[in-house]
Amino acid sequence: MPNQSVPPSGPVPVFQPQRIPVLCHVLLPCLLAVLTLATTALAAPESENPRRTRVVRAVEAAAPAVVNITALRQQRGNTRPGIRPRSAKRGGSMGSGVIIDGQKALVLTNAHVIDNAAEVLVRLLDGREFQAELVGSDPDFDLAVLKLQDARNLPEIEMGTSSDLLIGEPVIAIGNPFGYAHTVTTGVVSALNRSLTSRDGTFTDFIQTDTAINPGNSGGPLLNSLGQLIGINTAILAEGQGIGFSIPIDKARRVVDELLVSGYVAPIWLGVFGSDLDPATASALGLKSLEGLLVTDVINGTPAAQADIRPGDVILRINRNPVTDRRNYVDLLRNHTRNDSLRVLLHRQGREISVGLRPQALNLEQTLRLTEHRWGMHIAPRPSGHNGGTRIERVLPDTPAARLGLQQGDILLRVGNVRVREAADLATAFLYYRLQHTLLMRVQRGNGLYYVKMNVTP
Repeated sequence: MPNQSVPPSGPVPVFQPQRIPVLCHVLLPCLLAVLTLATTALAAPESENPRRTRVVRAVEAAAPAVVNITALRQQRGNTRPGIRPRSAKRGGSMGSGVIIDGQKALVLTNAHVIDNAAEVLVRLLDGREFQAELVGSDPDFDLAVLKLQDARNLPEIEMGTSSDLLIGEPVIAIGNPFGYAHTVTTGVVSALNRSLTSRDGTFTDFIQTDTAINPGNSGGPLLNSLGQLIGINTAILAEGQGIGFSIPIDKARRVVDELLVSGYVAPIWLGVFGSDLDPATASALGLKSLEGLLVTDVINGTPAAQADIRPGDVILRINRNPVTDRRNYVDLLRNHTRNDSLRVLLHRQGREISVGLRPQALNLEQTLRLTEHRWGMHIAPRPSGHNGGTRIERVLPDTPAARLGLQQGDILLRVGNVRVREAADLATAFLYYRLQHTLLMRVQRGNGLYYVKMNVTP
């Protein structure tokens, strides 16, 4: 018999090769679809990536122009008698800044960041570091402009405007808080036109934001969601959280324009002298409070005279800011430049009048003439005394200086808190104390040093 194969015991496996094509028809298109989607996602434009939000794009655009600033200050070594002096140490503080002109290598920051610095170092996001020299600064506006030395191919920030900011609008801060370089924080515009009062005076027009601003953020940029510069971060409220303040960029640009021309911001005035209100005067004028500046004198040819401000008027408000007294009036003017347009609200004969004017810038010569007109003395332009004061060269008759008994040849050492070394110091004192009715001065006559009190009639 032919050999016959014996079938294996147990069930015979059943093969179904016809199912393989079916699985291929189902799985392959799915696999191709997944690969296609992945390839499309990888090839999609970066702008369509949901992770690259407007904030991310704004930071990427602006961050290269944000700089870290280290201000090095000289510290004295050991100078005790009998001990060999040690070399002076260099102490430093950190802040932030922003490049506003890449071609000219100009950096904008806060004046207090570089105040009294012996050397200023600026570091960019790309790691480059430059020494910087001061172009100009103004402590009243807390702004300074630096120029980077031997710098090429610099980025620069895109300028925005602070004139159309919206409360609730998203904002971004980039800075160097506590030395953590290029830290990004976000928030919103909480309020506009905020005023702050400190021992140094009243400061106006701030942008308030809840963006986290910490020590080291000072001088850094406040950006809108387009990455445009809208403010310079300046201050925080120490008693609270989430309350920061920035200088509006439109105001900063007016200050920068003057710093680039002269290195300082020219002081301004409207052309009036005045005094505080007392209860009797306020009642006679029909005022319900003692706030305001009572105008006692208007100088011919000044903005106040051209705007028809008159003696007897009471200045109630400058722009949005109420005038509380003569000191506050001077402080408010320190927040403006010669190019600002001001609205002044007056009380006159029982009604309120609003006038528009542009303040007048004062140079040294004009200020010294006003000092002579108001206080009645003319001083030498340079130091004259061994104590560093300045010689009084002329005392006008029937003036506060004459009534006090000051004489030609006296050495003026100090007016109020201002040490007088030269004529420019007297001008500074006058601008600050011009509405004061009583001035404490230190005077040298012969070998004697005296503190004297000069009364200035309103």
